[in-house]
Amino acid sequence: MAYLAPKFSFTPSPICPPSCKTSISLHSSAFRIRKLHSHQFLVSDQVNVGGDSGNGVREMERPALKQVRASPKLSEAEKLAISQLPPKMTNRCKALMKQIICFSAENGSVPRMLAAWVRSTKPQRADWLAVLKELERLNHFLYFEIAEYAFTEESFEANIRDYTKIIHGYAKQDKLGEAERTLEAMKSRGLMCDQVTLTALVHMYSKAGNLKMAEDTFEEMRLLGVLLDKRSYGSIVMAYIRAGNLTSAESSLREMEARQIYAPREVYKALLRAYSMLGDSLGSQRVFDAIQVAGIIPDTKVCGLLINAYVASGKTCEARIAFENMRKSDLEPNDKCTALVLAAYEKENRLKEALDLLIELERDNVMLGKESSSLLVQWFRRLGVVEEVEHVLKDFASMMHEPVCSSLSRLPTPY
Repeated sequence: MAYLAPKFSFTPSPICPPSCKTSISLHSSAFRIRKLHSHQFLVSDQVNVGGDSGNGVREMERPALKQVRASPKLSEAEKLAISQLPPKMTNRCKALMKQIICFSAENGSVPRMLAAWVRSTKPQRADWLAVLKELERLNHFLYFEIAEYAFTEESFEANIRDYTKIIHGYAKQDKLGEAERTLEAMKSRGLMCDQVTLTALVHMYSKAGNLKMAEDTFEEMRLLGVLLDKRSYGSIVMAYIRAGNLTSAESSLREMEARQIYAPREVYKALLRAYSMLGDSLGSQRVFDAIQVAGIIPDTKVCGLLINAYVASGKTCEARIAFENMRKSDLEPNDKCTALVLAAYEKENRLKEALDLLIELERDNVMLGKESSSLLVQWFRRLGVVEEVEHVLKDFASMMHEPVCSSLSRLPTPY
């Protein structure tokens, strides 16, 4: 009689006891437990149920992602960086951050590491942003590379502001090529430049000294009809100043004022300094007036630039008037301002006016600094009247019943 093999059914018998339902042998080699070697350790062996991730999705990291090499080779700096990761950071983000901190180009690649993390944890935009925020805080060298990779992932949902931030970051580091590459990547995804992005580009080209591209970008902003604010105008004004085109810079400032938009103090100060260094007293005075129209109170450095412009152009009287106006505004002159006025007097050999100024400063308890003192010593030595001037000042001070004027006695003797 032929032997018939019994048929196997996956449906348990209703009378089968519970122990019969799991009759697969646990001694099968397929279920053998693998022992980890001593040179491997688990980055995170915790299960995070919602909690710090902001949702109720159960997070569990796969062993392939959690194994990190090199416990023996972990530096003290890496250990410290890992220990200082934000406590509220999700486990999936911590797993990636630990790999990034311990990353070495000799043992792997960034794209492969990120691809494995994406496959294992299915990150959301919030996870990407948390990682990038921490990398930015650490000023990590992989920040830009990881950001650019994240932009290619659908889970990141990159928008124009994300690209603008990276472009601005590259611009701050003078990496013009990388910034332009990021701009092209943004445009290839169908994202159009807005006012913030274009302003960042104008600033970038201005800083790089590329006036042509700065002008073209600014003109594009006009054609698109985007809002031009003080940052936009300030960027193009600085581009003109760096290129030495002060007329166009001043023209842009007047256009701003007509729209009741005023540039930051640094922009006005940069234009004033440019005019001052050229000895253009008229241009310096115009910018100085514009500063006050913009509601900016001139400080000692701004006044010093105006005084320098008058001194450089040979207008000693105007320089002294600017100096006195500064003092009347309760601004104590610094050593540079005092030295400028004394230098103007020396050029015209007006010793009496210089002595009058010294007495006024002494009366107001204004101490002479190194630059002013050195200038006076050299001037009086050339005249051969160092001791005579000191005696005259002492006699004058005693007549006024004031403390002995010791400005000149404190002057350093040059070698």
